[in-house]
Amino acid sequence: MAVSLSSCQGRDDADADSFTVGLLLPSRAIPRWEHSDKPLIKQELKELCPRCTMAYANAENDATMQRQQVTSMITKGVRVLILDAADTRALRSSIQEARRAGVPVVAYDRLAEGPISGYVSFDGAQVGRLQGEALLRAMADGTGEDGTVVMMNGDPTSPNAAWYRRGALSVIAGKVTIGRSYNTEGWSSDNAHTNMSAAIAALGPNRIDGVLAANDAIAAGVISALKSAGVEKLPPVTGQDADLDAVRRIVKGEQYMTVYKPFRAQAAEAAAMAVALGRGEDVRDIASETTDSPTTKNVPSVLLSATAVTAGTIEETLVEDGVYTLDQICTPELRGACDKAGLGR
Repeated sequence: MAVSLSSCQGRDDADADSFTVGLLLPSRAIPRWEHSDKPLIKQELKELCPRCTMAYANAENDATMQRQQVTSMITKGVRVLILDAADTRALRSSIQEARRAGVPVVAYDRLAEGPISGYVSFDGAQVGRLQGEALLRAMADGTGEDGTVVMMNGDPTSPNAAWYRRGALSVIAGKVTIGRSYNTEGWSSDNAHTNMSAAIAALGPNRIDGVLAANDAIAAGVISALKSAGVEKLPPVTGQDADLDAVRRIVKGEQYMTVYKPFRAQAAEAAAMAVALGRGEDVRDIASETTDSPTTKNVPSVLLSATAVTAGTIEETLVEDGVYTLDQICTPELRGACDKAGLGR
């Protein structure tokens, strides 16, 4: 009997530390999802729960596809989901489906609607403020704070886009003229290019003194449109996510700044929540605060801080944190620009 009880206990212990976590990310349009978040979350899960496995799916910016992916993972027996919703409203029914199946959901980066069990992201209002403050500083060095700004906001289906916008407006409203404001579907560079071209046509290529671009993919489209319009002296353009191409644009002087969000810290918190939920533990021991979604009150949450990065702070932020090496940033064609920016001295 003692042997039998011992055997059962061993199976219970193994089961508690041997389960599958499903990771569902929204798209490939933004480089961070595939290049940073996916491998970092996998690594953090393996460190916290060596016998756990990770199932992965990317929605390709298609909410219908992501709903199917959620159902598939539930059917295959994942014990917990980490979900960055392609459309937070559209995924509500899938999160309800997961709850009925006894599969808790950690909302990652975006606050999903429905009965989520935890939420890990960055303080979106702070991100917007960092962008707005940097833009005002850059404009003060040029036209002054009373210049004309184009706001290139994120995808209207993302609650983060509105969060960033509110944070930015809390800084720039009343200090600049907002000449045009656009939402960028899918956070797409191509859509940003189209919207920026419309702004240039409406305002004139030399009457735009700054662009509040919500992230680096949007900034890429903005800068492409400005160049296509023959603008030689580019206005300051903000960004977010510290994509490698964006960092190189900052070195070249094409993009003024980006917002660095330490993805490893975000991945670690999400993995910790997922493993705790998979083990039946209380995530409130991990969460430092709570957040209300449109459907759920007091969601245990971790909201991390971000940092503004300009040419003069690349080395002390991104390089020191091991995000990129100087060799990755300073390609042979950028060596002169890197020397001018003081990188590697």
